[in-house]
Amino acid sequence: MLTAIHPKLPMRDKAVTQDYYINKLGFSRVGDQDFDGYLMLQKDTIEIHFFEFVTLYPKENYGQVYIRTNDIDALYQTLLDNKVPIHPNGHLATKPWGQREFSLLDPDHNLLTFGAS
Repeated sequence: MLTAIHPKLPMRDKAVTQDYYINKLGFSRVGDQDFDGYLMLQKDTIEIHFFEFVTLYPKENYGQVYIRTNDIDALYQTLLDNKVPIHPNGHLATKPWGQREFSLLDPDHNLLTFGAS
């Protein structure tokens, strides 16, 4: 039986990725060990893992994660309050398929889309 999924996304610089997710998005590190070239972060009940990809060209990165939330309006406002840039085409809106969604790009252009029905 499947119980969880932890996506793995590329990162160029571990310190930059960690700073963005912890200080801008409110994630925290998983565990107390530090692995070279690998980062595990969590927020509430989700985890996202990152692997080092130093030669990644961000404009050619197609990493994407869809994250469901039960309070999208509060999350969106918190990110705006923290001055987290929202994707230019990804402001909070109800999509034709009925989901309220917004998106942002992390420092490596991994697309994070947040949604609630």
